[in-house]
Amino acid sequence: MEKRPKAAKIGAIQDTLEGYRRFDFDYISYGTNWRAPTEKYPYRQPWYERIVTGFWRTMLFLLAPPAIRIVYGAKTTGREHVRALKGGAISVCNHFNYLDTLFIRDAVGHYRSFHTMAPWNNKNGLGGHIIRHGGMWPLGGNLKTMRHFETEMERRLGEGKIVNFYPEQALWTNYQKPRPMKDGAFRFAVKYNVPVLPVFCTFDKNKRGHVRKLRIHILPAVYPDEGLAPRPRAQKMKEEAERLWKECYEAAYQKPLEYLPDRRRR
Repeated sequence: MEKRPKAAKIGAIQDTLEGYRRFDFDYISYGTNWRAPTEKYPYRQPWYERIVTGFWRTMLFLLAPPAIRIVYGAKTTGREHVRALKGGAISVCNHFNYLDTLFIRDAVGHYRSFHTMAPWNNKNGLGGHIIRHGGMWPLGGNLKTMRHFETEMERRLGEGKIVNFYPEQALWTNYQKPRPMKDGAFRFAVKYNVPVLPVFCTFDKNKRGHVRKLRIHILPAVYPDEGLAPRPRAQKMKEEAERLWKECYEAAYQKPLEYLPDRRRR
């Protein structure tokens, strides 16, 4: 019996989930080599740790851009939309690659950006060390931890920084279509009165399913509608960001956005 390539297996899983509209299902196993952040997690690094943080951010700044250009053929468009921001912002990017945080850094700034992630990305060992000093914030599992997270996010947004969310919630490797977004990033944007900067990555795939000719599209920022109440304000921002993603997808791939037939029971 012929063994199916890994890319074909992943594609079959994604097709099944797409058919059942389970766009937020995380089919990847992350093992046990991680620790959930507690209320003591250092979202705000103490002064004596900031030297280490500066080292890792500088290493990423120096090494990541040439690496993603060599490995993925990456190019970024729309940097004028970052320059047009007058202060802090929340960015939202499609989640399709283990290293897509590097793509966001290249788009919006290595020193300006911070990155939210699932708790199981808070690895033990060297990986966790880099994460904790590289501006990556694992979301907490309890209210007290989330309060610390929100305090630091509010501080950074006030400093003009950009905080990135993957609003689809789950990583789907090398999946090209935009998936529906969750509400969280937009609720934070309304709460702290900052715009949302949509970023959408498009790419070709080779015969083995690997990413080639990556394009990181920075799209126009979406601003809160002050005439609406908070909940519809966040909903309108989300709908506008989803529209921009869809238009970017259709322009890049020269085809309409269509999902597989709905297999859910009515």
